[in-house]
Amino acid sequence: MEFSSGFLLSLSLCLDIGVANLAMITLAMQRGYFQGFALGLGTCVGDLVYAVLALAGMTVLLQYSAVRWVLWVGGSALLLYFAAKMIYSAIHHSAMLAEASEVSTASHRREFFRGIFLAMSSPSAILWFAAVGGTLIARSGGGSLTSAALFLAGFFCAGLLWCVALCLAATQGGKLLGDKLLRYSYLASAAIFCYFAVYVIVSGYQEFIVPAAVAELPGP
Repeated sequence: MEFSSGFLLSLSLCLDIGVANLAMITLAMQRGYFQGFALGLGTCVGDLVYAVLALAGMTVLLQYSAVRWVLWVGGSALLLYFAAKMIYSAIHHSAMLAEASEVSTASHRREFFRGIFLAMSSPSAILWFAAVGGTLIARSGGGSLTSAALFLAGFFCAGLLWCVALCLAATQGGKLLGDKLLRYSYLASAAIFCYFAVYVIVSGYQEFIVPAAVAELPGP
């Protein structure tokens, strides 16, 4: 029961086509299946870290202003960086493909750690864990140590299965549709990154800056 609960809950997070999924698709199309899978495996680990934190009471941590400040500033900066990188890649996608053919397998480790940071800075994942996932995980896997382990195993397996399927689909789609699909994927990724960056910046501004400015206004 705990395994299936973790599996289905993780699948609901994977089905959200956010920044991590788009980065995985683009990388699998550009550099091949195993590069995309390395990043996807990193996102699975990042999501698993959030799940463990949820079991340990992450929703309590999110009540602290300093934690939300770090997530806001760090997430905004990372999203803007990836948006700029995707725009550059869309413009110079031919050169990027040439460089990709020379990339060694040693970069798999880099993509793995990039996937971890990308998953943990994804605004959709943060909102999911803060608003929905954190409470559900705490209730579903918060019993004995065995039930928690089964829940986390199901949670991780669902993400791993999703990565295998998504990277395979992206690789085959890139082979069938070629260079144009890769360029459009870069543009779509850049648009999504920009959207989430603006969303995170504006929501953080409304949460942190506006109340502070109002509090500093002189009273009547």
